[in-house]
Amino acid sequence: MSFPSQALTPDFSVAPQLTPEAMVQAAQAGFKSVVNNRPDFEGGPDQPTSAQMEQAALAAGLQYRHLPVAGGYQSPEEIAAFHTLLQSLPRPILAFCRSGARSSKLFAAAQALE
Repeated sequence: MSFPSQALTPDFSVAPQLTPEAMVQAAQAGFKSVVNNRPDFEGGPDQPTSAQMEQAALAAGLQYRHLPVAGGYQSPEEIAAFHTLLQSLPRPILAFCRSGARSSKLFAAAQALE
């Protein structure tokens, strides 16, 4: 895989900001779903939008969901929504944000709901 990702479990990984082109690579790596936890334009005008990411993910045969959350705080409602995504999306799942940290935090918090 030519983009950096970290497996937290055998069927869930996190990554820093991805490009639309990385969606084909994610599909080739065996991922079935992608979750974008980054708000649009958080990183400025050069950051790909969720719409661009979704179009590329769908074209690559991936499920795509956008659950934007702030870097410093994820609400109980956002954690519950992430938990629902984890339960409903085909696995393996790749989640990304700016650095991968908030996706990792969301995953840990959602696992605590089990």
